[in-house]
This record gives sequence, C-alpha cells and structure tokens, in this order.
Amino acid sequence: MRIPSLLLAALLMAGAHAQVMDKAKKTFTHADTLRGTIGPDRAWWNVTYYDVSVRPDIAKRSIQGVTAIAFVATAPGHRMQVDLQQPLVVDSVTWEVQAYRNGALAIEDRPLRFDREGNIILVHLTDTLATGEANTLRVHYHGIPRSAKNPPWDGGWIWKKDRLGNPWVSVACQGLGASAWYPCKDHQSDEPDNGAALHITVPDTLVAVGNGRLSSTVKNNDGTSNWHWSVSSPINNYNLVPYIGKYTHFSEVHDGVSGDLDCDYWVLEQDLEKAREQFKQVGPMLTCFERMMGPFPWYKDGYKLVQAPHLGMEHQSAVAYGNGFVNGYLGMDLSGSGWGNKFDYILVHESGHEWFGNSITTADIADMWVQEGFTMYSEVLYVECRFGQAAATDYVEGIRRSIGNDRPVIGPYGVNEEGSGDMYAKGANVVHMVRQLIGEDRFLQVLPDMQRKYRHAIVTSAGIEAYLDSCTEVDLRPLFDQYLRTTKVPVLEWGVAGQQLVARWTNCNAGFHMPVLLSVNGKPMQVDIGTDWRLLATGKLKKARVEVDRNWYATAQPAPEDVLKALAPLRVASPELQ
Repeated sequence: MRIPSLLLAALLMAGAHAQVMDKAKKTFTHADTLRGTIGPDRAWWNVTYYDVSVRPDIAKRSIQGVTAIAFVATAPGHRMQVDLQQPLVVDSVTWEVQAYRNGALAIEDRPLRFDREGNIILVHLTDTLATGEANTLRVHYHGIPRSAKNPPWDGGWIWKKDRLGNPWVSVACQGLGASAWYPCKDHQSDEPDNGAALHITVPDTLVAVGNGRLSSTVKNNDGTSNWHWSVSSPINNYNLVPYIGKYTHFSEVHDGVSGDLDCDYWVLEQDLEKAREQFKQVGPMLTCFERMMGPFPWYKDGYKLVQAPHLGMEHQSAVAYGNGFVNGYLGMDLSGSGWGNKFDYILVHESGHEWFGNSITTADIADMWVQEGFTMYSEVLYVECRFGQAAATDYVEGIRRSIGNDRPVIGPYGVNEEGSGDMYAKGANVVHMVRQLIGEDRFLQVLPDMQRKYRHAIVTSAGIEAYLDSCTEVDLRPLFDQYLRTTKVPVLEWGVAGQQLVARWTNCNAGFHMPVLLSVNGKPMQVDIGTDWRLLATGKLKKARVEVDRNWYATAQPAPEDVLKALAPLRVASPELQ
C-alpha cells in the first residue's frame, strides 16, 4: 500500500523520533535565547556529574525530587543559570561549603538565593569561584510536570497503563528539554563529563529502569523501593530518563569487536515471549553496525532495550522501544522499497543513535541533521550489510519520497530551534552522495574514523562538514551549502546544441558544482558539472538521453529549446562552453 506523501512525511519524521515540530514562528523571544544560547550565566561553568533523585506520585501525576549538579568553574563566576520548566516549583537551592564542626573540617550544604525567570532559575553563589574550583549544587523541587499529549513528539511525562491495567510511566523530552522533569543545564553542548546517577522511588510492586547499570535496589519501609542506576560516560540531558512498570528482564552477551557486550532487555511481563523472538535482531544488527561504524560506544554501560509507553527514543544505554514487536515502522515500510519490512525500524534506528546522537552529539540542535541524517543512514548500512548494496540503494532512494523541502535542514542557531524534518531522509541522502564522491574504499573507513575522532564528543555541522571535506580531493562545500542550507534540489538541464551534448546544474546556488554519475544514451559517464554549460559529447547526435544516477538526490530534464538554439552556434575546444 502506498502511503500518501504528506502522511508518509509525518510518519517518517515520527519514526525517526527526535521531536521535530512544524514550527511556524519566525521570531524568537528572550526565553528562546536563554534556552538556546550559552550566555554569561552558563558559559563559566561545566557540568561534571548529575545525580537525579525522583519520586513520582502516579495517582496524582506529580513528582518530587532533588538533583545534585557537580560542576567546575572554567572561568571566574558567581551566578548560574539552571533550567527547570514550569509548572515545577523550586523549593530550595544549596551548595557545598567547608565548615568546622567540633574542631573537625566537614562539608555541609548551605542555602543559596535564587530568582525565577520563566523556565530558568538564576542562582547567586555566596562567593565567586575561581577557575578550576569545583562544587556541587543541589536543587530541591516538586510539582505536576508537563504531561506528554502525543509522545514522543509532544514531550513530557507519560502516565499510561499497560493492557492489563498496570501503571506504565516514563518521560520523553527531546526538543522539549530535560528541564521538563529535572533541573539541569539544558543545552546539548554540556554533557556531564563523568556520567550520571538516577534514583527512582516507586511502589514496590513495580520496577524502575534507568540508564547504564543497575547499582542497587532497596526496599523501603513505606511500600516503595528505590532503584539506583549509574551511567559511567557522558550523556545527553534528554537521554537520562526513568521507565516504570511491571517489567521483567532477560539478557545475553554479544561477542563484540571490543569484547563481551552485555545486552539487557526490560519488557512488560505479558510481552516476554514476543520480545525474546523480536530481539533476536539485536545481535546481527550490532555485528553490522560495529563492522560499518566502529565499536559500540558504551561497553562500560552496556546495551539495553526498554519497552516504552511510546514509539521510541534513543535514550543512551536504555533505548526506548515501542514498535509492537513487528518489523517495519508499526508494520509499514516507510521507504516503499520492500526492504523496510525486513527489519524492526525502531529497534535499528534508535540503536543507530548510540553512534550518532549519543556518542557524537551536536552542540546546537540547529545542526541535528548530523545526528538524524547519519542515524537514518545507519538503516541504509544495515540493509546493505544484511541484504546487499542494491537493496541499500533501493532503500536510500525510497526514503526520498518523504522529503518536503519546506525549509533548510540546518535551523537558526542560538534559539533552541531545529531545522526541517528533512534532516532525516535528506540528511541520509547527503551522506550517501558524500559516499559516492569520497569513493567506496575511503568511505568505508570514514564512519569508524569519525567514531574514533569524535567519540563522546560535542560537534558542529561545520566541523563535520570540514572533516568529510578533508577525506577527499573533491570540494564538498558546494554540496553541503546546497542541500543543508537551501530547499532547492539541483536539476541537471541537458540537451543537444548543434552537434554538442551539453549539461549544467540549475535550481541551485550560484557557483554550485558537483561531480555526478550520468547515464548518457545508456552509457555511464562521471563528470564534474557546474552552473555553466559543460560539453558531454560531440558528433551527429540525432537522439540523446541523459539521466542522473539514482545514487544522487537530483533530477534531470531537457533544456528549453530556445536556450539550446542560442547555444548551438558556439564552438569551443574546451569542454566548458562559455
């Protein structure tokens, strides 16, 4: 069944699972700038660790918690911007101070003054910290957090019940921001260098799952249990989440390229057998990904799939899964190629984010094509690994039908605004064209090289573009500027002018040029074409047909007859027709 294009675009954006919204606003507020910019009250301090304790009241849909933010001063400073979205209420803020008690030096928490400004709090330290000084801030808070209306795209807390009537609770907050449920420095550019801890207090009839490794489970005297999870590596703010439900657990060990990789699965008790069968795809997927993109980035924290009360999200070392234990995207092949139903879309896509999005993360969400485009390309790599290169080409060509070219892939910087949802399919096709231009042998080294170079790092689109450009003698900058920063898809105009077969790019930036593989009367021809006419062949050409190879996201069409007639008298020895 062919899915109508608008619905397909919506589904594909949904399936890729960053919360990309169709944001019609063209102007931005001061609050947008506070959220999206590293301003003076954020710039001088660096987060080193989060310790998040949360106690949800499922019946009241409220939470109370305390977040410890360990940080170090990278420059002198005394006022800190900490994000916590309304309607959550800050009860108190403290920091650690050395004090003498009974003649002995001790560390105690001292209260700090703070001001509330919309979704941020400005914390006033009692002393200016010098460069290199470290401390820990503790924010106590409570309230009824925002509930997600349509998770994961409309984010917040998810208060659901499973089909047996048991509570099933989680959070999805990409785009919306982690500050929707815990205090943090809510910007992708600052991940906690030393990882994070998550303490979840729930009724002792339920299970609480978090990121990383389970450190302990303690039963309290009030009918609750505390589940303590620890992450040993840097982690995106929005990736740190709790899952609460009637979970059961099974596991296996994957023979990975860096040794044994623990794979853990937490699913609802009633879905255990379906999960055991569907998750047999994990081992072959990990083998493919490690072969084509390099080692899994989180061996210390392990690989984990958690059944979620929403479709899915790339929560680091605790990937959210909600695809109903079927192949495709809820059973549909979004590529229309036939290959999309050969694998579980959510399982593969969200796991691909462990490499791109979680390990390699963009500083500003305006550059999220790096995360989403490369991750969607991981689907292409998986299809190639399992079913061959022709199938992969079918797949990457098929996903183009969702591209809307509504606005540029790269969004505005500094205001917490994503670019177009085309960052997925169009971004993947940009990667695929780069592959053609870099060359097959070199490209197969590029993705593992990127993982080594940028492992657990914060990047920018400009930095990734420069790196890819350095991998080849071909100038890739015109390609990036055309496909990432405009909505125009290049059109190859061609035709016979006199006895000359000529071609040029149109519907593109001035000065655009790109090498391309063409089919000229059925014969392949690799040629670098720009916006000026280029000679492809000469002779008595009664009939001609030029097509762009399907590995390029571009089209071809005959040039207007009047243009060709005007060009016909020109004769030059050079292959370039001026």
